[in-house]
Amino acid sequence: MRIDSRRNDQLRPVKFTRHYVMHPQGAVLVEMGHTKVLCTAIVEEKVPHFLKGTGQGWVTAEYGMLPGATGTRKSRNTKGIDGRSQEIQRLIGRSLRSVVDLKALGERTIWIDCDVIQADGGTRTASITGAYVALQDAIQTLLDNDVLKSNPIKTSVAAVSVGIYESNIVLDLCYEEDSKAHVDMNLVMTGEGELIEIQGTGEEKPFTKAQMFELLELGEMGIRALTDLQLQALKQV
Repeated sequence: MRIDSRRNDQLRPVKFTRHYVMHPQGAVLVEMGHTKVLCTAIVEEKVPHFLKGTGQGWVTAEYGMLPGATGTRKSRNTKGIDGRSQEIQRLIGRSLRSVVDLKALGERTIWIDCDVIQADGGTRTASITGAYVALQDAIQTLLDNDVLKSNPIKTSVAAVSVGIYESNIVLDLCYEEDSKAHVDMNLVMTGEGELIEIQGTGEEKPFTKAQMFELLELGEMGIRALTDLQLQALKQV
């Protein structure tokens, strides 16, 4: 049994609360264990300068942590975004763009903002998983208002962490496991099980191909479960 009494192949409790705030077209509070991220999707009827006149839209993301999200206060980014946050928001943007037909979206931008309000490991993976639900709600708003005639989202996307902790291959690491794991990997996949991104590191020692394939298999199982939970959440009124 693990620190929080889960099996090695068990996700933390997952919850999606849609329409969490009133103004964005999509707003979802995603909870994975003690990690909580507010994911909002806001539509702008314009695109970056490099896409003007192309008929193509854009999906982009920003990511940040509130000062009280961690055990010690995290300063606000008043002097510019830090490297870690920049890397994570680029990952979120890439992950969502990979499942959207940007031509079908038209010349508009959807901003995905992921604000971590409580962190206990897996904030980037929770952000991607929750952002997909917020994106679907934003697109549905455009469909309901006849701005779009068809849904440009081609498939679902979700993400999860896997790792090797105390010689065990485990799914969905909390912070204490993540900070001590000798292998840490984040997987982003579609609902059909196609890989979008793999981020894996041997923190203390190398790992084998066989272990890598075990990690991938366990991560795929976790993402299938997350995909089902996303679908259930989107079916709720």
